[in-house]
Amino acid sequence: MKKGDVLDLIKYHFQNREKEFKDKTITIAREFDKTGDSQLAQYVMGILSQANTFFPQSEDAASSLIPVKLDTDPLPLPEPIMNDLKGIINAVNHGIGVNKFLFIGSPGTGKTESSKHIARLLGRRLLQVDFSNLVDSKLGQTAKNLTSLFSEINGLPFPNKNIILFDEIDTIALDRINQNDVREMGRVTSTFLKSLDAVASEIVIIATTNLFANLDKALVRRFDATIDFDRYTVTDKIDVAEVILNNYVRQFKNVARDLRLFKKILKNAKHVPNPGELKNIIRTSLAFSDEKDPYDYLKRFFSAMFGRKLPTLKELHSLGFTVREIEILTGISKSSVSRGLNGGEYE
Repeated sequence: MKKGDVLDLIKYHFQNREKEFKDKTITIAREFDKTGDSQLAQYVMGILSQANTFFPQSEDAASSLIPVKLDTDPLPLPEPIMNDLKGIINAVNHGIGVNKFLFIGSPGTGKTESSKHIARLLGRRLLQVDFSNLVDSKLGQTAKNLTSLFSEINGLPFPNKNIILFDEIDTIALDRINQNDVREMGRVTSTFLKSLDAVASEIVIIATTNLFANLDKALVRRFDATIDFDRYTVTDKIDVAEVILNNYVRQFKNVARDLRLFKKILKNAKHVPNPGELKNIIRTSLAFSDEKDPYDYLKRFFSAMFGRKLPTLKELHSLGFTVREIEILTGISKSSVSRGLNGGEYE
């Protein structure tokens, strides 16, 4: 910390130049952090964050960056995708400026959850861009908002402590050639490209999209790596579903865990959805289940996976379900199931 910094702080304080005082304080904290005194840097920023009366926040200065809560739920992913995430962590730790990553794939494949996972493993804060504050109907305003956003990003006190998430980046970066208002889309995309090029190398940028084919190709080239999340086999999805079930079932009393039947339902389903949808189905099946029936969640999960047209007793039996399992899934007693399978009537 230089003598000039101290004099500037005193001057800004007595002249009530709040913005300059705050900017100078942040600069000093950054210098402490770069020279290895991170505890002092955090202490300075802690004091600054508590000085709400000294630095009032105006409505016009509302941040477009929203902190994301990093939960500790397991993140089961296919090995190829997990290896790519490990590569991202290695690249960031090497600190050579490889810091922009694009996650592509269908909804529910784990793109956003992987961003949280990376932030947690790197010990960084995850800040998600709020597009509602960014996109504006006024001509040219979105581009101006983008410029302000990246100024905010590059002005973060500790750039090596943050990850910026552009979730569903296609909101602002669709292909300029295929847009009705080419001039406006071109202005927004060009601003985004320039801003992305100028972002501080210590800051990690992660963008996600379900519409990779519609993204502007110049934007795609700005990213150091593109990770494809559409690499799940049916076996991968079943393994993921098992992890999700084991994680949730611990939260419920009087629930009987029957992984053999659970996996048999998945293997015989015509379509196994992506992990995001599987998670919702499993959680809802458990939440709606009858506490008095330890297998009720399996019955509900079976109904959700097979849809309105449930298999007949004979169809279930031909799929490899035992009489006991059919009883669990249909609520029909074993004796009645046996009679039905032998051609008799069942109640």
